[in-house]
Amino acid sequence: MSHHVPIQKFRPPPPKERTPAPDVESEEEEEETKAVCGVEDLKDGEMMEVNVGDHTVLLARCGGEYTAIGNQCTHYGAPLSRGAISGNRVRCPWHGSCFNVKTGDLEEYPGMDCLPCHKVKIKNKTVYVSVNKKLARQGKRIKEMGTRVSGVLHTVLLLGGGSASLVCAETLRQEKYGGRIIMVTRDDLLPYDKTRLSKVMSVQSDTILLRRMEFFHQYDIEVWLRKEALSLNTEKKTVTFNDGLTQCYDQLLIATGCRAKELDCPGAHLENILMLETPEDARRIHYSCIGCQIVIVGTSFVGMEVASYMTDKAIGITVIGSTELPYQRTLGPEIGKLTMKMLEEKGVKFYMNDSVTEIRGENGKVKEIVLKSGVTVPANVLIVGIGVIPNSEFLKGSPIALEPKNYVIVDKYMRTNVTDVYCAGDVTSFPLKMAKDHRVSIGHWQLSQAHGKVAAMNMLHKEVELNTAPFYWTVLLGKTIRYTGYGEGYTELVVKGKLEDLKFLAFYIKNNEVVAAAGLNFDPAVSVVAERFAMGKVITKSEAESDDLSWLKLPAP
Repeated sequence: MSHHVPIQKFRPPPPKERTPAPDVESEEEEEETKAVCGVEDLKDGEMMEVNVGDHTVLLARCGGEYTAIGNQCTHYGAPLSRGAISGNRVRCPWHGSCFNVKTGDLEEYPGMDCLPCHKVKIKNKTVYVSVNKKLARQGKRIKEMGTRVSGVLHTVLLLGGGSASLVCAETLRQEKYGGRIIMVTRDDLLPYDKTRLSKVMSVQSDTILLRRMEFFHQYDIEVWLRKEALSLNTEKKTVTFNDGLTQCYDQLLIATGCRAKELDCPGAHLENILMLETPEDARRIHYSCIGCQIVIVGTSFVGMEVASYMTDKAIGITVIGSTELPYQRTLGPEIGKLTMKMLEEKGVKFYMNDSVTEIRGENGKVKEIVLKSGVTVPANVLIVGIGVIPNSEFLKGSPIALEPKNYVIVDKYMRTNVTDVYCAGDVTSFPLKMAKDHRVSIGHWQLSQAHGKVAAMNMLHKEVELNTAPFYWTVLLGKTIRYTGYGEGYTELVVKGKLEDLKFLAFYIKNNEVVAAAGLNFDPAVSVVAERFAMGKVITKSEAESDDLSWLKLPAP
């Protein structure tokens, strides 16, 4: 029986010291000004990187006006000048974050923070940019947020400690919500960047935290760790937790996510069968696999990324897939075949159209894997990545509507069928605007964040609809494939460049329209496509087939 771990609860921050107002002279010393270009050097709707001292700045011209913001995306530091600009916003070429070029404010995830905004002056047909050195050094800024207001007797309870809950909490405070916010997670960690787990598996937990405890203290967001919801009473507006506590709410967000599906076959109880869900799991996989024979079950994102990561660490890697090719239902067979070849060249062995029927052990540990085809594969470690199950069991017996696979049904405002109960993230089944409001369950990081924001805005009765273009990425052998849209049911693939050259853009076509795109070494094309999707502009099949690629804003060769 596990021993009881004390719950880490919110404590009010110590009183802040008042800092004296800076004198004008020191502020001026903090500023650096430089002539960066002639007034005609940029046309309307263009942007470029300029340097002011040691600082890189994104200079843009929109509606005849010059503006300047930081040039490094606050997500992973990509140069925004190589991204896509449309109207007043720039989209990052790497992972699709968007920023307003006039204010530096974040407008689309996966980034969390805004960019510093710099002053622009035009004198004698020359453009001058003035940079506040302190702001520029920080590289990012948190959007202005409020705190709890005494006397406001209203509670928002957030179930789950992932990106949807975090963004919901932050959005509430940005919109000056003054009530109590409680975020409850069964994890023993504050919200962290889960996308890193399968890419850098030796990761230390504190390096991937999205916010530190001081942040939650500062903005009065209570965080309860190691607590799990067991039941929900929507009439009394209460949630009961695994430690016996019952908490009341005025508005509730269900953002409990999904968990990894387990293998169901003889031997599934043996040691050294691992699944990737937490930083601790990632480290265990990393250290268990060094110098070992490993078998990975599953050929979608987790399985393929783990196989790629282990190519220079394990002595033998075998991958078992239930389809004919990896990513068959997502990136499609053409890209699946390419990724399989990339990994085979690194010594990875594939058994496709196959499955595990038995796991044999010795001294309680995995020894070999028996496949449906009759093949027996030796293994010291078995890693399972065969899909997910929504964490919605605690809703059984409540009136919250679930679809047949137990995902929570929401509308485009992230509302469930019960008043004051919202849902966000991987546990939802939601209408996707760009797929003509077809109901989907997509476990993308950026979508979870967008859900969290929309839920918060609607809790505050601001009637904001979910309107975001799905964007995700996967890293194999140091190469990043980017993807935007929703390609399910596509009937044709149009490829620009060559798959075998590892430099391509693939358009997924359905009903003579582009419904998704995937690219490798073709930046910023996927971001340009994502921006078209986000604006609701159709990309026709003939446009995708055309040899004129100027609209994709590709850099000169």
